[in-house]
Amino acid sequence: MTTATDAEVTIVGGGFGGLSAACHLADAGVDVTIVEKNEAVGGRASRLERDGFVFDMGPSWYLMPEVFERFFEHFGHEPEDYYELERLDPHYRIFFKDSEAGSASERSGEQALQAGSDVVDISANRNENRKLFESYEEGAGEAFDAYLRTSQRHYEMSMENFVYEYRPSWKDWIDPSLMKTGTLGLKLFQSMQGHVEDYFENEKLQQIVQYTLVFLGGSPSNTPAIYNMMSHADFNLGVYYPQPVDGGPGGIGAVVDAIVDLADELGVTIETDTEVTEITRRKDGFLLETADGDQRRPDVVVANADYAHAEQDLMPAHERQYDADYWDDRTYAPSAFLLYLGIEGEVPELEHHSLVFPTDWGEYFDDIFEDPAWPEDPSYYLCVPSKTDDDVAPEGHTNLFALVPIATELDDPQETRDRYRDKIIADIAENTGVELEDRIVVEEQFSISEFADRYNATKGTAMGLAHTLRQTAMLRPPIESSAVEDLYFTGGYSTPGVGVPMCLISGEHAAQAVLENSR
Repeated sequence: MTTATDAEVTIVGGGFGGLSAACHLADAGVDVTIVEKNEAVGGRASRLERDGFVFDMGPSWYLMPEVFERFFEHFGHEPEDYYELERLDPHYRIFFKDSEAGSASERSGEQALQAGSDVVDISANRNENRKLFESYEEGAGEAFDAYLRTSQRHYEMSMENFVYEYRPSWKDWIDPSLMKTGTLGLKLFQSMQGHVEDYFENEKLQQIVQYTLVFLGGSPSNTPAIYNMMSHADFNLGVYYPQPVDGGPGGIGAVVDAIVDLADELGVTIETDTEVTEITRRKDGFLLETADGDQRRPDVVVANADYAHAEQDLMPAHERQYDADYWDDRTYAPSAFLLYLGIEGEVPELEHHSLVFPTDWGEYFDDIFEDPAWPEDPSYYLCVPSKTDDDVAPEGHTNLFALVPIATELDDPQETRDRYRDKIIADIAENTGVELEDRIVVEEQFSISEFADRYNATKGTAMGLAHTLRQTAMLRPPIESSAVEDLYFTGGYSTPGVGVPMCLISGEHAAQAVLENSR
Protein backbone atom coordinates (compact mmCIF):
# COMPACT_ATOMS: atom_id res chain seq x y z
CA MET A 1 0.00 0.00 0.00
CA THR A 2 2.26 2.76 -1.23
CA THR A 3 -0.16 4.48 -3.60
CA ALA A 4 -0.81 8.09 -2.58
CA THR A 5 -4.11 9.84 -3.14
CA ASP A 6 -5.45 13.32 -2.72
CA ALA A 7 -8.73 12.06 -1.30
CA GLU A 8 -9.89 13.06 2.16
CA VAL A 9 -11.14 10.01 4.02
CA THR A 10 -13.37 10.02 7.08
CA ILE A 11 -13.67 6.84 9.11
CA VAL A 12 -16.88 6.60 11.12
CA GLY A 13 -16.06 4.67 14.27
CA GLY A 14 -12.77 4.00 16.01
CA GLY A 15 -12.86 0.27 16.71
CA PHE A 16 -9.98 -1.98 15.69
CA GLY A 17 -11.19 -2.08 12.08
CA GLY A 18 -11.34 1.71 11.84
CA LEU A 19 -7.99 2.21 13.57
CA SER A 20 -6.35 -0.34 11.28
CA ALA A 21 -7.82 1.20 8.12
CA ALA A 22 -6.72 4.66 9.28
CA CYS A 23 -3.13 3.55 9.85
CA HIS A 24 -2.86 1.81 6.47
CA LEU A 25 -4.38 4.76 4.62
CA ALA A 26 -2.28 7.36 6.41
CA ASP A 27 0.84 5.32 5.72
CA ALA A 28 -0.03 5.60 2.00
CA GLY A 29 -0.23 9.37 2.24
CA VAL A 30 -3.98 9.78 2.65
CA ASP A 31 -5.55 12.53 4.76
CA VAL A 32 -7.51 10.50 7.34
CA THR A 33 -9.86 11.51 10.14
CA ILE A 34 -11.57 9.14 12.57
CA VAL A 35 -14.78 10.39 14.14
CA GLU A 36 -15.84 8.36 17.17
CA LYS A 37 -19.20 8.53 18.95
CA ASN A 38 -17.87 7.72 22.41
CA GLU A 39 -15.34 9.35 24.70
CA ALA A 40 -12.47 7.14 23.51
CA VAL A 41 -11.62 4.95 20.52
CA GLY A 42 -11.37 1.19 20.74
CA GLY A 43 -14.97 0.31 20.03
CA ARG A 44 -16.04 -2.65 22.12
CA ALA A 45 -12.50 -2.71 23.52
CA SER A 46 -13.30 0.23 25.76
CA ARG A 47 -11.97 0.64 29.28
CA LEU A 48 -13.94 1.26 32.45
CA GLU A 49 -12.11 2.95 35.33
CA ARG A 50 -13.62 3.09 38.82
CA ASP A 51 -11.88 3.82 42.13
CA GLY A 52 -8.52 2.42 41.07
CA PHE A 53 -9.92 -0.53 39.10
CA VAL A 54 -9.31 -0.65 35.33
CA PHE A 55 -11.53 -3.06 33.39
CA ASP A 56 -11.32 -4.16 29.78
CA MET A 57 -15.01 -3.81 28.95
CA GLY A 58 -15.02 -6.16 25.98
CA PRO A 59 -12.29 -8.32 24.40
CA SER A 60 -9.83 -9.66 26.96
CA TRP A 61 -8.10 -12.60 25.22
CA TYR A 62 -4.92 -11.91 23.25
CA LEU A 63 -4.83 -14.67 20.63
CA MET A 64 -3.14 -15.13 17.24
CA PRO A 65 -0.07 -13.02 18.10
CA GLU A 66 1.32 -13.26 14.55
CA VAL A 67 -1.60 -11.10 13.30
CA PHE A 68 -0.48 -8.26 15.57
CA GLU A 69 3.17 -8.79 14.61
CA ARG A 70 2.22 -8.61 10.94
CA PHE A 71 0.19 -5.44 11.51
CA PHE A 72 2.96 -3.51 13.28
CA GLU A 73 5.65 -4.85 10.96
CA HIS A 74 3.90 -3.16 8.02
CA PHE A 75 4.76 0.19 9.63
CA GLY A 76 8.32 -0.69 10.61
CA HIS A 77 7.43 -1.53 14.18
CA GLU A 78 6.88 -4.56 16.35
CA PRO A 79 4.45 -5.03 19.25
CA GLU A 80 7.37 -4.85 21.69
CA ASP A 81 7.81 -1.18 20.77
CA TYR A 82 4.56 -0.60 22.64
CA TYR A 83 3.79 -3.58 24.87
CA GLU A 84 5.26 -6.84 26.09
CA LEU A 85 3.46 -10.16 26.07
CA GLU A 86 3.24 -12.62 28.93
CA ARG A 87 2.10 -16.09 27.98
CA LEU A 88 -0.47 -17.29 30.47
CA ASP A 89 0.01 -20.67 32.10
CA PRO A 90 -2.44 -22.17 32.46
CA HIS A 91 -4.13 -20.65 29.45
CA TYR A 92 -7.40 -20.94 31.35
CA ARG A 93 -9.28 -23.03 33.92
CA ILE A 94 -12.59 -24.79 33.25
CA PHE A 95 -15.22 -25.62 35.86
CA PHE A 96 -17.73 -28.31 34.87
CA LYS A 97 -21.00 -28.00 36.76
CA ASP A 98 -22.13 -31.58 36.20
CA SER A 99 -19.33 -33.28 38.11
CA GLU A 100 -19.88 -35.10 41.39
CA ALA A 101 -16.24 -34.84 42.35
CA GLY A 102 -16.77 -32.15 44.97
CA SER A 103 -15.97 -28.49 45.33
CA ALA A 104 -13.13 -27.10 43.25
CA SER A 105 -11.87 -25.09 46.23
CA GLU A 106 -11.16 -28.31 48.14
CA ARG A 107 -8.51 -29.53 45.68
CA SER A 108 -5.11 -28.39 44.50
CA GLY A 109 -4.36 -27.56 40.88
CA GLU A 110 -2.63 -30.95 40.49
CA GLN A 111 -5.75 -32.76 41.67
CA ALA A 112 -7.88 -30.63 39.37
CA LEU A 113 -6.19 -32.22 36.37
CA GLN A 114 -7.49 -35.71 37.12
CA ALA A 115 -10.24 -37.30 35.04
CA GLY A 116 -13.62 -37.07 36.67
CA SER A 117 -12.74 -33.87 38.47
CA ASP A 118 -15.01 -30.88 38.03
CA VAL A 119 -12.04 -28.59 37.28
CA VAL A 120 -9.38 -28.78 34.56
CA ASP A 121 -6.51 -26.48 33.71
CA ILE A 122 -5.53 -26.07 30.06
CA SER A 123 -1.77 -25.81 30.18
CA ALA A 124 0.67 -23.88 28.03
CA ASN A 125 2.39 -27.28 27.69
CA ARG A 126 0.74 -29.22 24.89
CA ASN A 127 1.92 -32.59 26.23
CA GLU A 128 0.19 -31.89 29.54
CA ASN A 129 -3.02 -31.22 27.67
CA ARG A 130 -2.57 -34.46 25.73
CA LYS A 131 -2.30 -36.36 29.02
CA LEU A 132 -5.41 -34.59 30.26
CA PHE A 133 -7.40 -35.69 27.23
CA GLU A 134 -6.18 -39.26 27.55
CA SER A 135 -7.20 -39.34 31.23
CA TYR A 136 -10.79 -38.65 30.22
CA GLU A 137 -11.04 -41.11 27.34
CA GLU A 138 -8.78 -43.92 26.20
CA GLY A 139 -7.23 -42.95 22.89
CA ALA A 140 -8.15 -39.28 23.28
CA GLY A 141 -4.49 -38.28 23.55
CA GLU A 142 -3.82 -39.59 20.07
CA ALA A 143 -7.09 -38.07 18.86
CA PHE A 144 -6.02 -34.75 20.38
CA ASP A 145 -2.82 -34.82 18.32
CA ALA A 146 -4.78 -35.64 15.16
CA TYR A 147 -7.34 -32.93 15.88
CA LEU A 148 -4.64 -30.30 16.33
CA ARG A 149 -2.86 -31.39 13.14
CA THR A 150 -6.10 -30.82 11.25
CA SER A 151 -6.69 -27.56 13.09
CA GLN A 152 -3.21 -26.29 12.24
CA ARG A 153 -3.59 -27.23 8.57
CA HIS A 154 -6.95 -25.48 8.37
CA TYR A 155 -5.58 -22.44 10.18
CA GLU A 156 -2.56 -22.03 7.92
CA MET A 157 -4.52 -22.62 4.70
CA SER A 158 -7.34 -20.33 5.78
CA MET A 159 -5.07 -17.49 6.86
CA GLU A 160 -3.03 -17.65 3.65
CA ASN A 161 -5.90 -18.06 1.19
CA PHE A 162 -8.98 -16.53 2.77
CA VAL A 163 -8.09 -14.24 5.68
CA TYR A 164 -5.02 -12.26 4.64
CA GLU A 165 -5.99 -12.35 0.97
CA TYR A 166 -8.62 -9.77 0.07
CA ARG A 167 -11.20 -11.33 -2.27
CA PRO A 168 -13.89 -8.71 -2.93
CA SER A 169 -15.89 -10.50 -5.64
CA TRP A 170 -17.15 -13.95 -6.51
CA LYS A 171 -14.64 -14.26 -9.37
CA ASP A 172 -11.86 -13.88 -6.80
CA TRP A 173 -13.12 -17.05 -5.13
CA ILE A 174 -13.12 -18.98 -8.43
CA ASP A 175 -9.36 -19.10 -8.45
CA PRO A 176 -7.22 -22.06 -9.58
CA SER A 177 -4.82 -21.35 -6.72
CA LEU A 178 -7.62 -22.26 -4.32
CA MET A 179 -7.97 -25.77 -5.72
CA LYS A 180 -5.43 -27.00 -3.19
CA THR A 181 -7.85 -25.99 -0.47
CA GLY A 182 -10.68 -28.14 -1.85
CA THR A 183 -10.82 -30.45 1.17
CA LEU A 184 -10.88 -27.36 3.35
CA GLY A 185 -13.96 -26.09 1.56
CA LEU A 186 -15.78 -29.34 2.28
CA LYS A 187 -15.53 -28.51 5.98
CA LEU A 188 -17.91 -25.64 5.39
CA PHE A 189 -20.72 -28.17 5.03
CA GLN A 190 -20.17 -29.99 8.32
CA SER A 191 -21.00 -28.50 11.70
CA MET A 192 -18.43 -28.16 14.43
CA GLN A 193 -20.48 -30.58 16.53
CA GLY A 194 -20.30 -33.30 13.88
CA HIS A 195 -16.61 -32.65 13.27
CA VAL A 196 -15.66 -32.84 16.94
CA GLU A 197 -17.66 -36.05 17.42
CA ASP A 198 -15.40 -37.66 14.82
CA TYR A 199 -12.52 -37.29 17.30
CA PHE A 200 -13.93 -37.41 20.84
CA GLU A 201 -16.84 -39.26 22.47
CA ASN A 202 -16.49 -37.65 25.88
CA GLU A 203 -18.75 -34.60 26.08
CA LYS A 204 -16.35 -32.65 28.28
CA LEU A 205 -13.57 -33.04 25.74
CA GLN A 206 -15.95 -31.94 23.02
CA GLN A 207 -16.76 -28.83 25.03
CA ILE A 208 -13.10 -28.01 25.64
CA VAL A 209 -12.35 -27.88 21.91
CA GLN A 210 -15.61 -26.09 21.10
CA TYR A 211 -15.53 -23.26 23.62
CA THR A 212 -13.65 -20.98 21.19
CA LEU A 213 -16.88 -20.74 19.19
CA VAL A 214 -17.88 -18.10 21.74
CA PHE A 215 -15.24 -15.86 20.10
CA LEU A 216 -17.06 -16.36 16.78
CA GLY A 217 -20.53 -15.77 18.14
CA GLY A 218 -21.82 -19.22 17.22
CA SER A 219 -22.79 -22.60 18.62
CA PRO A 220 -21.48 -26.11 17.86
CA SER A 221 -24.52 -26.83 15.70
CA ASN A 222 -24.54 -23.65 13.56
CA THR A 223 -20.81 -22.99 13.07
CA PRO A 224 -18.95 -24.64 10.15
CA ALA A 225 -16.23 -27.14 11.04
CA ILE A 226 -13.61 -24.99 9.31
CA TYR A 227 -13.47 -22.96 12.50
CA ASN A 228 -11.77 -25.82 14.27
CA MET A 229 -8.76 -23.72 13.27
CA MET A 230 -9.36 -21.75 16.48
CA SER A 231 -8.05 -24.73 18.45
CA HIS A 232 -4.66 -24.19 16.80
CA ALA A 233 -4.76 -20.57 17.95
CA ASP A 234 -5.59 -21.76 21.46
CA PHE A 235 -3.52 -24.91 22.11
CA ASN A 236 -0.55 -24.29 19.79
CA LEU A 237 -0.11 -20.52 19.46
CA GLY A 238 -1.02 -19.69 23.05
CA VAL A 239 -2.93 -17.17 25.15
CA TYR A 240 -1.16 -13.97 26.15
CA TYR A 241 -1.56 -10.81 28.20
CA PRO A 242 -0.15 -7.49 26.89
CA GLN A 243 1.45 -4.96 29.25
CA PRO A 244 2.69 -1.54 28.08
CA VAL A 245 6.46 -1.04 28.05
CA ASP A 246 6.12 2.37 29.69
CA GLY A 247 4.03 1.09 32.60
CA GLY A 248 0.37 1.40 33.48
CA PRO A 249 -2.54 -1.01 33.11
CA GLY A 250 -2.32 -3.71 30.47
CA GLY A 251 -4.90 -5.81 28.69
CA ILE A 252 -6.50 -5.25 25.31
CA GLY A 253 -6.81 -1.57 26.21
CA ALA A 254 -3.02 -1.42 26.02
CA VAL A 255 -3.21 -2.69 22.41
CA VAL A 256 -5.70 0.07 21.60
CA ASP A 257 -3.30 2.61 23.11
CA ALA A 258 -0.47 1.21 20.99
CA ILE A 259 -2.41 1.55 17.75
CA VAL A 260 -3.53 5.06 18.72
CA ASP A 261 0.14 5.98 19.26
CA LEU A 262 0.95 4.53 15.83
CA ALA A 263 -1.95 6.40 14.24
CA ASP A 264 -0.73 9.65 15.79
CA GLU A 265 2.76 8.96 14.46
CA LEU A 266 1.28 8.47 10.97
CA GLY A 267 -0.70 11.71 11.12
CA VAL A 268 -4.22 10.38 11.66
CA THR A 269 -6.68 12.86 13.18
CA ILE A 270 -8.93 11.34 15.87
CA GLU A 271 -12.03 13.15 17.11
CA THR A 272 -13.98 11.59 19.98
CA ASP A 273 -17.44 12.49 21.32
CA THR A 274 -18.48 13.01 17.69
CA GLU A 275 -21.56 11.02 16.75
CA VAL A 276 -22.42 10.74 13.06
CA THR A 277 -26.16 10.90 12.45
CA GLU A 278 -26.26 10.92 8.64
CA ILE A 279 -24.14 9.60 5.74
CA THR A 280 -25.35 10.77 2.33
CA ARG A 281 -23.70 10.53 -1.06
CA ARG A 282 -23.42 13.83 -2.95
CA LYS A 283 -22.30 14.55 -6.49
CA ASP A 284 -18.80 15.22 -5.22
CA GLY A 285 -18.06 13.16 -2.15
CA PHE A 286 -20.27 12.76 0.90
CA LEU A 287 -22.24 14.78 3.39
CA LEU A 288 -21.68 13.63 6.97
CA GLU A 289 -23.78 15.27 9.64
CA THR A 290 -23.04 14.92 13.34
CA ALA A 291 -25.24 15.12 16.40
CA ASP A 292 -24.06 18.67 17.14
CA GLY A 293 -25.14 19.83 13.66
CA ASP A 294 -21.67 19.93 12.15
CA GLN A 295 -21.43 19.00 8.46
CA ARG A 296 -18.40 17.39 6.84
CA ARG A 297 -17.75 16.67 3.16
CA PRO A 298 -15.12 13.93 2.75
CA ASP A 299 -14.34 12.30 -0.57
CA VAL A 300 -14.41 8.78 0.86
CA VAL A 301 -16.16 7.23 3.86
CA VAL A 302 -15.15 4.06 5.68
CA ALA A 303 -17.86 2.96 8.12
CA ASN A 304 -16.58 1.13 11.18
CA ALA A 305 -19.92 1.59 12.88
CA ASP A 306 -22.31 -1.33 13.26
CA TYR A 307 -22.94 -2.30 9.61
CA ALA A 308 -26.71 -2.67 9.89
CA HIS A 309 -26.99 0.57 11.88
CA ALA A 310 -24.95 2.45 9.28
CA GLU A 311 -27.14 1.26 6.43
CA GLN A 312 -30.55 1.37 8.10
CA ASP A 313 -30.20 4.42 10.35
CA LEU A 314 -27.56 6.69 8.81
CA MET A 315 -28.14 6.30 5.07
CA PRO A 316 -31.16 7.08 2.86
CA ALA A 317 -33.08 4.06 1.53
CA HIS A 318 -31.84 4.40 -2.06
CA GLU A 319 -28.22 4.16 -0.92
CA ARG A 320 -28.58 0.95 1.05
CA GLN A 321 -27.37 -2.42 -0.18
CA TYR A 322 -29.84 -4.34 1.95
CA ASP A 323 -33.36 -3.79 3.22
CA ALA A 324 -34.65 -4.30 6.75
CA ASP A 325 -35.77 -7.86 5.97
CA TYR A 326 -32.21 -8.84 5.12
CA TRP A 327 -30.89 -7.65 8.46
CA ASP A 328 -33.80 -9.16 10.38
CA ASP A 329 -33.06 -12.51 8.76
CA ARG A 330 -29.40 -12.61 9.81
CA THR A 331 -28.07 -14.77 12.65
CA TYR A 332 -26.47 -12.48 15.19
CA ALA A 333 -23.77 -13.32 17.66
CA PRO A 334 -25.03 -13.39 21.25
CA SER A 335 -25.32 -10.38 23.45
CA ALA A 336 -23.88 -10.56 26.95
CA PHE A 337 -24.65 -9.78 30.57
CA LEU A 338 -21.51 -8.41 32.20
CA LEU A 339 -20.58 -7.63 35.77
CA TYR A 340 -17.47 -5.53 36.43
CA LEU A 341 -16.51 -6.20 40.04
CA GLY A 342 -13.89 -4.76 42.35
CA ILE A 343 -13.31 -7.34 45.08
CA GLU A 344 -11.65 -7.00 48.45
CA GLY A 345 -8.99 -9.69 48.86
CA GLU A 346 -7.93 -12.44 46.46
CA VAL A 347 -9.66 -15.23 44.54
CA PRO A 348 -7.16 -18.12 44.52
CA GLU A 349 -9.75 -20.52 43.08
CA LEU A 350 -9.73 -18.66 39.74
CA GLU A 351 -7.06 -18.24 37.08
CA HIS A 352 -6.56 -15.17 34.87
CA HIS A 353 -9.14 -16.73 32.52
CA SER A 354 -11.75 -19.15 33.87
CA LEU A 355 -14.77 -20.75 32.19
CA VAL A 356 -17.80 -22.29 33.85
CA PHE A 357 -19.65 -24.78 31.64
CA PRO A 358 -23.34 -25.68 32.18
CA THR A 359 -24.79 -29.08 32.90
CA ASP A 360 -26.62 -29.18 29.54
CA TRP A 361 -24.48 -27.63 26.78
CA GLY A 362 -27.16 -28.00 24.10
CA GLU A 363 -29.93 -26.49 26.21
CA TYR A 364 -27.76 -23.49 26.96
CA PHE A 365 -27.18 -22.77 23.26
CA ASP A 366 -30.90 -23.26 22.61
CA ASP A 367 -31.53 -20.44 25.08
CA ILE A 368 -29.38 -18.22 22.87
CA PHE A 369 -30.25 -19.23 19.30
CA GLU A 370 -33.42 -21.34 19.22
CA ASP A 371 -35.77 -20.24 22.01
CA PRO A 372 -34.29 -17.02 23.40
CA ALA A 373 -34.47 -16.73 27.18
CA TRP A 374 -32.32 -15.76 30.13
CA PRO A 375 -30.44 -19.07 30.71
CA GLU A 376 -31.51 -20.94 33.82
CA ASP A 377 -28.23 -22.86 33.84
CA PRO A 378 -25.78 -20.29 32.47
CA SER A 379 -22.34 -20.77 31.03
CA TYR A 380 -20.01 -17.87 31.70
CA TYR A 381 -16.49 -16.51 31.60
CA LEU A 382 -14.58 -15.00 34.53
CA CYS A 383 -11.57 -12.75 33.94
CA VAL A 384 -9.17 -11.85 36.76
CA PRO A 385 -6.45 -9.70 35.13
CA SER A 386 -5.12 -8.65 38.53
CA LYS A 387 -3.66 -12.18 38.74
CA THR A 388 -1.15 -10.98 36.13
CA ASP A 389 -1.24 -7.17 36.32
CA ASP A 390 -0.86 -5.16 39.55
CA ASP A 391 -1.97 -1.95 37.81
CA VAL A 392 -5.60 -2.93 37.21
CA ALA A 393 -6.67 -3.04 40.88
CA PRO A 394 -5.73 -1.30 44.12
CA GLU A 395 -3.37 -3.18 46.42
CA GLY A 396 -5.11 -5.93 48.32
CA HIS A 397 -7.99 -6.11 45.84
CA THR A 398 -9.04 -8.18 42.84
CA ASN A 399 -10.25 -7.02 39.43
CA LEU A 400 -12.89 -9.47 38.20
CA PHE A 401 -15.43 -9.34 35.44
CA ALA A 402 -18.05 -11.94 34.63
CA LEU A 403 -19.45 -12.34 31.12
CA VAL A 404 -22.55 -14.43 30.43
CA PRO A 405 -23.39 -14.88 26.72
CA ILE A 406 -27.16 -14.42 26.29
CA ALA A 407 -29.61 -14.06 23.43
CA THR A 408 -30.05 -10.76 21.65
CA GLU A 409 -33.27 -8.74 21.95
CA LEU A 410 -34.16 -10.01 25.43
CA ASP A 411 -35.90 -7.52 27.69
CA ASP A 412 -33.38 -6.39 30.29
CA PRO A 413 -35.08 -4.01 32.72
CA GLN A 414 -33.14 -3.29 35.91
CA GLU A 415 -35.31 -5.62 37.98
CA THR A 416 -34.50 -8.54 35.66
CA ARG A 417 -30.82 -7.66 35.59
CA ASP A 418 -30.57 -7.41 39.36
CA ARG A 419 -32.26 -10.77 39.75
CA TYR A 420 -29.88 -12.32 37.22
CA ARG A 421 -26.93 -10.65 38.89
CA ASP A 422 -27.81 -12.39 42.16
CA LYS A 423 -28.15 -15.68 40.28
CA ILE A 424 -24.68 -15.37 38.75
CA ILE A 425 -23.03 -14.39 42.04
CA ALA A 426 -24.63 -17.46 43.68
CA ASP A 427 -23.65 -19.68 40.74
CA ILE A 428 -20.04 -18.55 40.99
CA ALA A 429 -19.99 -19.43 44.67
CA GLU A 430 -21.57 -22.84 44.10
CA ASN A 431 -19.41 -23.91 41.18
CA THR A 432 -16.03 -22.28 41.80
CA GLY A 433 -15.99 -21.91 45.56
CA VAL A 434 -15.53 -18.11 45.32
CA GLU A 435 -17.75 -16.17 47.70
CA LEU A 436 -18.05 -12.62 46.38
CA GLU A 437 -21.19 -11.02 47.79
CA ASP A 438 -19.75 -9.51 50.97
CA ARG A 439 -16.46 -8.43 49.36
CA ILE A 440 -17.69 -6.30 46.45
CA VAL A 441 -16.47 -2.70 46.68
CA VAL A 442 -17.10 -1.67 43.04
CA GLU A 443 -19.87 -2.99 40.80
CA GLU A 444 -21.05 -2.02 37.32
CA GLN A 445 -23.42 -3.82 34.95
CA PHE A 446 -23.48 -3.86 31.15
CA SER A 447 -26.02 -5.71 29.05
CA ILE A 448 -28.18 -5.70 25.93
CA SER A 449 -29.40 -2.14 26.37
CA GLU A 450 -25.89 -0.77 26.75
CA PHE A 451 -24.63 -2.61 23.67
CA ALA A 452 -27.43 -0.97 21.73
CA ASP A 453 -26.95 2.49 23.26
CA ARG A 454 -23.17 2.72 23.42
CA TYR A 455 -22.26 0.90 20.21
CA ASN A 456 -25.51 1.17 18.19
CA ALA A 457 -25.34 -2.63 18.14
CA THR A 458 -28.19 -4.16 16.14
CA LYS A 459 -30.45 -6.20 18.43
CA GLY A 460 -27.93 -5.63 21.22
CA THR A 461 -25.40 -8.10 19.77
CA ALA A 462 -22.02 -8.10 21.45
CA MET A 463 -20.04 -8.86 18.26
CA GLY A 464 -22.15 -8.62 15.09
CA LEU A 465 -22.92 -11.47 12.71
CA ALA A 466 -22.28 -15.03 13.82
CA HIS A 467 -20.10 -17.27 11.64
CA THR A 468 -22.81 -19.58 10.35
CA LEU A 469 -22.55 -21.40 7.01
CA ARG A 470 -24.47 -18.68 5.15
CA GLN A 471 -22.50 -15.93 6.91
CA THR A 472 -18.97 -17.13 6.22
CA ALA A 473 -16.33 -15.77 3.83
CA MET A 474 -17.90 -14.30 0.66
CA LEU A 475 -21.38 -14.67 2.18
CA ARG A 476 -20.75 -11.91 4.72
CA PRO A 477 -21.64 -8.29 3.80
CA PRO A 478 -18.96 -6.78 1.55
CA ILE A 479 -16.27 -4.30 2.47
CA GLU A 480 -16.95 -2.23 -0.64
CA SER A 481 -20.52 -0.96 -0.98
CA SER A 482 -22.30 -2.22 -4.07
CA ALA A 483 -24.75 0.69 -3.92
CA VAL A 484 -22.61 3.76 -3.28
CA GLU A 485 -19.30 4.71 -4.84
CA ASP A 486 -16.44 5.44 -2.43
CA LEU A 487 -18.26 3.94 0.57
CA TYR A 488 -16.55 1.11 2.44
CA PHE A 489 -17.16 -0.92 5.58
CA THR A 490 -14.82 -2.50 8.07
CA GLY A 491 -15.18 -4.44 11.30
CA GLY A 492 -16.70 -7.68 12.52
CA TYR A 493 -19.74 -7.73 10.23
CA SER A 494 -17.71 -8.04 7.06
CA THR A 495 -14.80 -10.26 6.03
CA PRO A 496 -12.85 -11.88 7.48
CA GLY A 497 -15.11 -11.79 10.57
CA VAL A 498 -15.41 -11.12 14.28
CA GLY A 499 -12.64 -10.80 16.84
CA VAL A 500 -9.79 -8.35 17.33
CA PRO A 501 -7.31 -10.03 14.93
CA MET A 502 -9.95 -10.33 12.20
CA CYS A 503 -10.96 -6.68 12.59
CA LEU A 504 -7.33 -5.59 12.22
CA ILE A 505 -7.20 -7.50 8.93
CA SER A 506 -10.59 -6.12 7.89
CA GLY A 507 -9.21 -2.60 8.26
CA GLU A 508 -6.28 -3.51 6.04
CA HIS A 509 -8.66 -4.84 3.41
CA ALA A 510 -10.80 -1.71 3.52
CA ALA A 511 -7.73 0.49 3.07
CA GLN A 512 -6.55 -1.70 0.20
CA ALA A 513 -9.92 -1.29 -1.53
CA VAL A 514 -9.83 2.50 -1.11
CA LEU A 515 -6.33 2.75 -2.52
CA GLU A 516 -6.93 0.42 -5.44
CA ASN A 517 -10.05 2.33 -6.45
CA SER A 518 -8.28 5.69 -6.20
CA ARG A 519 -5.61 4.86 -8.77
